Amino acid sequence: MADLIAGFDAGQSHTRCRLAQAEGVPVLCEGEGPGVRHLASPGGAEAFQQALRLSLSRALEALDPAQRVRLLAAAVGASGIEVGSPVQEQGLRLAAAALDLPLECTAVTGDERTALRGAMGPASEGVLLISGTGTIAVGRNRQGAEHRCAGWGWLLDGAGSAMDIGRDGLSASLEMADGRRPDSDLREGLWEALGLSARAPGAAAAIKARVVQPEFGAAGFAALAPVVAAAAAAGDPTAGTIVRRNAEALAAMAITISRRLNLEAPPIWPLGGALEHLPPLRQALEQALALGLPSARLARPAGDACAGALSLARALPELRRH
Repeated sequence: MADLIAGFDAGQSHTRCRLAQAEGVPVLCEGEGPGVRHLASPGGAEAFQQALRLSLSRALEALDPAQRVRLLAAAVGASGIEVGSPVQEQGLRLAAAALDLPLECTAVTGDERTALRGAMGPASEGVLLISGTGTIAVGRNRQGAEHRCAGWGWLLDGAGSAMDIGRDGLSASLEMADGRRPDSDLREGLWEALGLSARAPGAAAAIKARVVQPEFGAAGFAALAPVVAAAAAAGDPTAGTIVRRNAEALAAMAITISRRLNLEAPPIWPLGGALEHLPPLRQALEQALALGLPSARLARPAGDACAGALSLARALPELRRH
Protein backbone atom coordinates (compact mmCIF):
# COMPACT_ATOMS: atom_id res chain seq x y z
CA MET A 1 0.00 0.00 0.00
CA ALA A 2 1.46 3.37 -1.07
CA ASP A 3 0.42 6.39 0.99
CA LEU A 4 0.07 9.52 -1.14
CA ILE A 5 -0.68 13.21 -0.83
CA ALA A 6 -2.16 15.43 -3.55
CA GLY A 7 -1.59 19.06 -4.42
CA PHE A 8 -4.07 20.84 -6.71
CA ASP A 9 -3.71 24.04 -8.71
CA ALA A 10 -7.27 24.86 -9.76
CA GLY A 11 -7.43 27.76 -12.19
CA GLN A 12 -10.14 29.06 -14.46
CA SER A 13 -8.77 27.34 -17.56
CA HIS A 14 -7.66 24.00 -16.11
CA THR A 15 -6.86 22.13 -12.90
CA ARG A 16 -3.64 20.24 -12.22
CA CYS A 17 -3.26 17.49 -9.63
CA ARG A 18 0.22 16.40 -8.55
CA LEU A 19 0.71 13.26 -6.48
CA ALA A 20 3.66 12.63 -4.18
CA GLN A 21 4.66 10.15 -1.53
CA ALA A 22 3.41 10.99 1.93
CA GLU A 23 6.81 10.04 3.31
CA GLY A 24 9.69 11.72 1.55
CA VAL A 25 9.89 14.21 -1.29
CA PRO A 26 9.49 12.33 -4.60
CA VAL A 27 6.75 13.54 -6.92
CA LEU A 28 5.11 10.63 -8.70
CA CYS A 29 2.83 11.98 -11.42
CA GLU A 30 0.36 14.64 -12.54
CA GLY A 31 -3.09 14.73 -14.03
CA GLU A 32 -5.13 17.53 -15.58
CA GLY A 33 -8.83 18.30 -15.45
CA PRO A 34 -11.20 21.15 -16.31
CA GLY A 35 -11.05 24.60 -14.77
CA VAL A 36 -13.09 26.00 -11.91
CA ARG A 37 -15.20 29.11 -11.45
CA HIS A 38 -16.30 31.05 -8.41
CA LEU A 39 -18.21 28.81 -6.02
CA ALA A 40 -20.99 31.39 -5.77
CA SER A 41 -21.60 31.34 -9.52
CA PRO A 42 -24.23 29.03 -11.06
CA GLY A 43 -22.81 25.51 -11.17
CA GLY A 44 -19.64 26.63 -9.39
CA ALA A 45 -19.73 23.97 -6.67
CA GLU A 46 -20.31 21.15 -9.15
CA ALA A 47 -17.54 22.40 -11.44
CA PHE A 48 -15.14 22.62 -8.48
CA GLN A 49 -15.74 19.03 -7.40
CA GLN A 50 -15.61 17.72 -10.97
CA ALA A 51 -12.27 19.45 -11.56
CA LEU A 52 -10.76 17.83 -8.46
CA ARG A 53 -12.13 14.37 -9.16
CA LEU A 54 -11.10 14.31 -12.83
CA SER A 55 -7.60 15.68 -12.30
CA LEU A 56 -7.01 13.21 -9.44
CA SER A 57 -8.35 10.32 -11.53
CA ARG A 58 -6.05 11.20 -14.42
CA ALA A 59 -3.06 11.47 -12.10
CA LEU A 60 -3.84 8.04 -10.63
CA GLU A 61 -4.01 6.60 -14.16
CA ALA A 62 -0.33 7.43 -14.56
CA LEU A 63 0.62 5.14 -11.68
CA ASP A 64 1.33 1.44 -11.92
CA PRO A 65 -2.14 -0.14 -12.07
CA ALA A 66 -0.93 -3.06 -9.94
CA GLN A 67 0.04 -0.72 -7.11
CA ARG A 68 -2.50 -0.16 -4.36
CA VAL A 69 -2.60 3.44 -3.20
CA ARG A 70 -4.23 5.41 -0.41
CA LEU A 71 -4.72 9.18 -0.42
CA LEU A 72 -3.93 10.52 3.03
CA ALA A 73 -4.23 14.26 2.53
CA ALA A 74 -4.75 16.95 -0.09
CA ALA A 75 -4.39 20.70 -0.45
CA VAL A 76 -6.12 22.80 -3.08
CA GLY A 77 -5.18 26.25 -4.29
CA ALA A 78 -8.17 27.52 -6.26
CA SER A 79 -9.12 30.65 -8.14
CA GLY A 80 -11.75 32.72 -6.34
CA ILE A 81 -11.11 31.39 -2.82
CA GLU A 82 -10.77 34.25 -0.33
CA VAL A 83 -8.92 33.29 2.85
CA GLY A 84 -11.13 33.49 5.95
CA SER A 85 -14.35 33.73 3.96
CA PRO A 86 -17.45 31.51 3.91
CA VAL A 87 -16.42 30.55 0.38
CA GLN A 88 -13.22 29.03 1.77
CA GLU A 89 -15.23 27.01 4.29
CA GLN A 90 -17.56 25.85 1.50
CA GLY A 91 -14.59 24.90 -0.67
CA LEU A 92 -13.10 22.85 2.16
CA ARG A 93 -16.29 20.83 2.59
CA LEU A 94 -16.66 20.33 -1.16
CA ALA A 95 -13.04 19.24 -1.61
CA ALA A 96 -13.16 16.79 1.30
CA ALA A 97 -16.31 15.20 -0.11
CA ALA A 98 -14.98 15.07 -3.68
CA LEU A 99 -11.72 13.44 -2.59
CA ASP A 100 -13.28 11.21 0.09
CA LEU A 101 -11.07 12.70 2.80
CA PRO A 102 -11.77 13.91 6.34
CA LEU A 103 -11.92 17.68 6.75
CA GLU A 104 -8.80 17.61 8.92
CA CYS A 105 -6.86 15.96 6.08
CA THR A 106 -7.88 18.61 3.55
CA ALA A 107 -6.85 22.23 2.97
CA VAL A 108 -8.36 24.73 0.55
CA THR A 109 -7.04 28.22 -0.06
CA GLY A 110 -6.60 30.79 -2.81
CA ASP A 111 -4.33 29.78 -5.67
CA GLU A 112 -2.18 32.83 -4.98
CA ARG A 113 -1.34 31.35 -1.55
CA THR A 114 -0.18 28.03 -2.94
CA ALA A 115 1.71 29.86 -5.69
CA LEU A 116 3.49 31.89 -2.99
CA ARG A 117 4.33 28.79 -1.01
CA GLY A 118 5.70 27.11 -4.13
CA ALA A 119 7.72 30.15 -5.17
CA MET A 120 9.26 30.52 -1.70
CA GLY A 121 10.72 27.02 -1.48
CA PRO A 122 13.15 27.18 1.46
CA ALA A 123 13.00 30.98 1.70
CA SER A 124 11.52 32.40 4.90
CA GLU A 125 9.91 35.52 3.45
CA GLY A 126 9.13 37.29 0.20
CA VAL A 127 6.50 38.68 -2.15
CA LEU A 128 4.75 37.04 -5.08
CA LEU A 129 3.59 39.29 -7.95
CA ILE A 130 1.24 37.71 -10.50
CA SER A 131 0.34 39.63 -13.64
CA GLY A 132 -1.61 37.79 -16.30
CA THR A 133 -5.11 38.52 -17.54
CA GLY A 134 -5.66 39.75 -13.99
CA THR A 135 -3.28 40.57 -11.19
CA ILE A 136 -2.73 39.76 -7.53
CA ALA A 137 0.12 39.96 -5.03
CA VAL A 138 0.71 38.25 -1.70
CA GLY A 139 3.63 38.15 0.70
CA ARG A 140 4.76 36.31 3.82
CA ASN A 141 7.21 37.22 6.58
CA ARG A 142 9.42 35.12 8.86
CA GLN A 143 6.69 35.00 11.52
CA GLY A 144 4.24 33.42 9.08
CA ALA A 145 2.03 36.49 8.67
CA GLU A 146 0.69 37.10 5.16
CA HIS A 147 -0.72 40.13 3.38
CA ARG A 148 -2.46 40.29 0.02
CA CYS A 149 -3.03 43.14 -2.43
CA ALA A 150 -5.28 43.35 -5.49
CA GLY A 151 -7.06 40.45 -7.16
CA TRP A 152 -10.56 41.85 -6.61
CA GLY A 153 -11.80 41.04 -10.09
CA TRP A 154 -11.25 42.68 -13.46
CA LEU A 155 -14.25 44.97 -13.20
CA LEU A 156 -12.89 46.54 -10.02
CA ASP A 157 -9.16 46.01 -9.75
CA GLY A 158 -7.04 45.18 -12.79
CA ALA A 159 -4.16 47.63 -12.42
CA GLY A 160 -0.91 45.99 -13.46
CA SER A 161 -2.59 43.34 -15.60
CA ALA A 162 -2.59 42.52 -19.29
CA MET A 163 -6.30 43.33 -19.24
CA ASP A 164 -5.69 46.88 -18.04
CA ILE A 165 -2.83 47.40 -20.49
CA GLY A 166 -4.98 46.30 -23.42
CA ARG A 167 -8.05 48.22 -22.29
CA ASP A 168 -6.08 51.41 -21.61
CA GLY A 169 -4.46 51.17 -25.02
CA LEU A 170 -7.80 50.70 -26.74
CA SER A 171 -9.30 53.59 -24.79
CA ALA A 172 -6.40 55.81 -25.82
CA SER A 173 -6.88 54.78 -29.45
CA LEU A 174 -10.47 56.03 -29.36
CA GLU A 175 -9.25 59.34 -27.96
CA MET A 176 -6.88 59.48 -30.92
CA ALA A 177 -9.72 58.75 -33.30
CA ASP A 178 -11.83 61.70 -32.14
CA GLY A 179 -8.89 64.10 -31.76
CA ARG A 180 -8.47 64.22 -27.98
CA ARG A 181 -4.87 63.06 -28.22
CA PRO A 182 -2.32 62.91 -31.07
CA ASP A 183 -2.71 59.93 -33.37
CA SER A 184 0.02 57.30 -33.52
CA ASP A 185 0.80 53.83 -34.85
CA LEU A 186 -0.66 52.42 -31.63
CA ARG A 187 -4.18 53.02 -32.89
CA GLU A 188 -3.56 51.29 -36.19
CA GLY A 189 -1.92 48.31 -34.48
CA LEU A 190 -4.74 47.83 -32.00
CA TRP A 191 -7.51 48.21 -34.54
CA GLU A 192 -5.80 45.82 -36.94
CA ALA A 193 -5.57 43.30 -34.09
CA LEU A 194 -9.36 43.55 -33.90
CA GLY A 195 -9.70 43.03 -37.65
CA LEU A 196 -10.59 46.66 -38.29
CA SER A 197 -9.07 49.39 -40.44
CA ALA A 198 -8.02 52.59 -38.71
CA ARG A 199 -9.27 54.44 -41.80
CA ALA A 200 -12.74 52.87 -41.90
CA PRO A 201 -15.38 55.46 -40.88
CA GLY A 202 -17.34 53.02 -38.73
CA ALA A 203 -14.40 51.40 -36.93
CA ALA A 204 -14.78 53.26 -33.62
CA ALA A 205 -18.46 52.36 -33.40
CA ALA A 206 -17.60 48.75 -34.20
CA ILE A 207 -15.14 48.69 -31.29
CA LYS A 208 -17.79 50.04 -28.94
CA ALA A 209 -20.11 47.22 -29.99
CA ARG A 210 -17.34 44.58 -29.86
CA VAL A 211 -16.21 45.12 -26.27
CA VAL A 212 -19.69 44.70 -24.78
CA GLN A 213 -20.12 41.21 -26.25
CA PRO A 214 -20.14 38.51 -23.55
CA GLU A 215 -17.28 36.60 -25.15
CA PHE A 216 -14.94 39.63 -25.19
CA GLY A 217 -14.50 40.39 -21.51
CA ALA A 218 -11.18 40.54 -19.70
CA ALA A 219 -9.51 38.08 -22.07
CA GLY A 220 -10.42 40.20 -25.07
CA PHE A 221 -8.72 43.25 -23.60
CA ALA A 222 -5.74 41.21 -22.39
CA ALA A 223 -5.15 39.88 -25.90
CA LEU A 224 -4.34 43.46 -26.97
CA ALA A 225 -1.60 43.94 -24.35
CA PRO A 226 1.21 42.62 -26.60
CA VAL A 227 0.33 45.27 -29.19
CA VAL A 228 0.64 48.00 -26.56
CA ALA A 229 3.89 46.55 -25.23
CA ALA A 230 5.38 46.35 -28.74
CA ALA A 231 4.42 49.96 -29.37
CA ALA A 232 6.02 50.98 -26.08
CA ALA A 233 9.23 49.17 -27.05
CA ALA A 234 9.16 51.04 -30.37
CA GLY A 235 9.00 54.38 -28.54
CA ASP A 236 5.30 55.24 -28.77
CA PRO A 237 4.78 57.75 -25.93
CA THR A 238 1.17 56.82 -25.18
CA ALA A 239 1.97 53.11 -25.04
CA GLY A 240 5.02 53.80 -22.90
CA THR A 241 2.94 55.75 -20.40
CA ILE A 242 0.41 52.91 -20.17
CA VAL A 243 3.08 50.28 -19.57
CA ARG A 244 4.85 52.39 -16.94
CA ARG A 245 1.59 53.14 -15.13
CA ASN A 246 0.78 49.46 -14.86
CA ALA A 247 4.32 48.56 -13.80
CA GLU A 248 4.11 51.19 -11.07
CA ALA A 249 0.83 49.62 -9.90
CA LEU A 250 2.61 46.28 -9.54
CA ALA A 251 5.50 47.89 -7.70
CA ALA A 252 3.05 49.61 -5.35
CA MET A 253 1.65 46.20 -4.39
CA ALA A 254 5.10 44.87 -3.52
CA ILE A 255 5.96 48.04 -1.60
CA THR A 256 2.70 47.95 0.37
CA ILE A 257 3.11 44.28 1.28
CA SER A 258 6.72 44.82 2.31
CA ARG A 259 5.75 47.67 4.62
CA ARG A 260 2.81 45.78 6.13
CA LEU A 261 4.97 42.74 6.86
CA ASN A 262 8.16 44.63 7.77
CA LEU A 263 10.17 43.01 4.98
CA GLU A 264 13.51 44.76 4.66
CA ALA A 265 15.07 43.14 1.57
CA PRO A 266 12.47 40.78 0.19
CA PRO A 267 12.87 38.56 -2.83
CA ILE A 268 10.06 39.29 -5.28
CA TRP A 269 8.89 36.46 -7.47
CA PRO A 270 7.27 37.67 -10.73
CA LEU A 271 4.78 35.27 -12.28
CA GLY A 272 2.09 35.37 -14.95
CA GLY A 273 1.95 35.73 -18.70
CA ALA A 274 2.20 39.52 -18.74
CA LEU A 275 5.46 39.61 -16.81
CA GLU A 276 6.79 36.63 -18.74
CA HIS A 277 5.88 37.70 -22.29
CA LEU A 278 5.86 41.51 -22.16
CA PRO A 279 9.50 42.60 -21.66
CA PRO A 280 8.68 46.35 -21.45
CA LEU A 281 6.39 45.67 -18.48
CA ARG A 282 9.03 43.69 -16.63
CA GLN A 283 11.68 46.31 -17.37
CA ALA A 284 9.41 49.09 -16.13
CA LEU A 285 8.65 47.05 -13.00
CA GLU A 286 12.37 46.72 -12.26
CA GLN A 287 12.76 50.47 -12.63
CA ALA A 288 9.80 51.21 -10.38
CA LEU A 289 11.08 48.84 -7.70
CA ALA A 290 14.56 50.36 -7.89
CA LEU A 291 13.00 53.70 -6.95
CA GLY A 292 10.38 52.59 -4.42
CA LEU A 293 11.92 49.48 -2.85
CA PRO A 294 15.63 49.48 -3.71
CA SER A 295 16.46 46.71 -1.25
CA ALA A 296 14.19 44.23 -3.03
CA ARG A 297 15.31 41.91 -5.82
CA LEU A 298 13.48 39.98 -8.49
CA ALA A 299 14.08 36.27 -8.00
CA ARG A 300 13.32 33.02 -9.80
CA PRO A 301 10.50 31.05 -8.12
CA ALA A 302 11.68 27.85 -6.44
CA GLY A 303 8.56 25.94 -7.49
CA ASP A 304 5.05 26.27 -8.83
CA ALA A 305 1.58 26.31 -7.28
CA CYS A 306 1.28 22.51 -7.23
CA ALA A 307 4.54 22.33 -5.29
CA GLY A 308 3.09 24.87 -2.89
CA ALA A 309 -0.09 22.84 -2.50
CA LEU A 310 1.92 19.70 -1.74
CA SER A 311 3.89 21.66 0.86
CA LEU A 312 0.61 22.78 2.43
CA ALA A 313 -0.69 19.19 2.46
CA ARG A 314 2.48 17.98 4.18
CA ALA A 315 2.02 20.64 6.84
CA LEU A 316 -1.47 19.47 7.83
CA PRO A 317 -1.40 18.46 11.50
CA GLU A 318 -3.32 15.25 10.83
CA LEU A 319 -0.74 14.10 8.26
CA ARG A 320 2.13 14.81 10.65
CA ARG A 321 0.44 12.62 13.27
CA HIS A 322 0.07 9.75 10.80
